[in-house]
Amino acid sequence: QVQLVESGGGLVQPGGSLRLSCAASGSIFEIRDMSWYRQAPGKARELVARITSSGSTNYADSVKGRFTISRDNAKNTVYLQMNNLKPEDTAVYYCYADWVATLTTVGYDYWGQGTQVTVSS
Repeated sequence: QVQLVESGGGLVQPGGSLRLSCAASGSIFEIRDMSWYRQAPGKARELVARITSSGSTNYADSVKGRFTISRDNAKNTVYLQMNNLKPEDTAVYYCYADWVATLTTVGYDYWGQGTQVTVSS
C-alpha cells in the first residue's frame, strides 16, 4: 500500500518561508509526476507546482518566483520551498503522486493527507 506523508506546514508571518516535504512509501519502483496542490476554505483545489521524474517543473502563476519544487527520486520524496509567503497562500497543501509502480500495482495515483499552511501576522 502506497502512503504519502507530508510535513513542514505551520504558521508563518507574511514574507516568511516554509519548506514542505512529502515522502512516499510502499515498495515503490517508479513515480512519474509529483505535485503539490492546495485548497483554501471555500475554494477549489488548485495545482501549485509539478515536477516530472526527469526534473521538469511547472508552477501556478501566483507562485512563480516565490516557490520552488524539487524531488529526490532515491527517497521518493518531493519538496516545496515557499518564500515570501503571502496571506493568500493560506491553505491546506496536498502532495500528489501520479502513476506509481510498485511490486503489485502499476498506474495508480495517490494523495497525501494534507498539511496546513497559515500566513498571518
